[in-house]
Amino acid sequence: MISERCIGIIGGTGQLGAAIAHGLLRSGLVAPEKLWISSRSNNRAGFESVESKAAIQFTTCNQDLIDHCDIVIIAVPPALSATLDIRVESRHGLLISVAAGVTIEQLQHRTGAERVIRAMSNPAAEKGLAYSPWCASSEVTAEDREATQALFNAIGQTDEVASEDQIDQFTALIGPVPGFVAYYADCMVNYAVKTGIDPAIAERAVRQLFHASGVVMATAEASPAEQVKAMIDYAGTTAAGLNAMQASPLADAIAEGLDAAYKKSQIISSVD
Repeated sequence: MISERCIGIIGGTGQLGAAIAHGLLRSGLVAPEKLWISSRSNNRAGFESVESKAAIQFTTCNQDLIDHCDIVIIAVPPALSATLDIRVESRHGLLISVAAGVTIEQLQHRTGAERVIRAMSNPAAEKGLAYSPWCASSEVTAEDREATQALFNAIGQTDEVASEDQIDQFTALIGPVPGFVAYYADCMVNYAVKTGIDPAIAERAVRQLFHASGVVMATAEASPAEQVKAMIDYAGTTAAGLNAMQASPLADAIAEGLDAAYKKSQIISSVD
């Protein structure tokens, strides 16, 4: 069972690594004494409030973490993935990478690992709200797949996908989307402020509206397209806004932004 295995996170004090660590602890899937975290700075900021923090094993030595863990998660920025200087022998177990753009072949070449999972996730993992698609090398076992599924289910939702190209596509969808949503929200706040609404009130309102919309979107049986159609069919103020947006270049602009993110994901870790 995964709860009986030691799990290590290289880059576990960075934004994504820490979010995954907190999410796993929060879910109860991993006990503090079964969690290893490595970082170059040995900075433990962000873990002060974690219950049984003293039980977590912190280290500055990535190889020490690998030698003690059954499952190792690489959560470093893509540019640093080639500088980790680690060796993963078959006895070490499973290597999971959430470093954007780093291919399975690169991971195997750089680390010596055979059983490799390449995945994508985001900091919503801390609250159990991430979506984490993944794909596996041919050497990955059924038990590895079960463990990976359990791990990512503990921090949100997950699916195994057919190819690494789909991981690149999801890198463009998952990684930037919080920023894209924040940009749209900021546009709404600015619009409200220009009409004379107090900035603090505008921001509070937009935050709540986006929160409510996300919950409704996540729990509704209707697809996003069906929800849009229903709102347009209602022919109210929402329909007026949606009709104007559909007639504008907005959809093309969104596709252009996603395509730019996808192209970046393909070259972000090209240095070997």
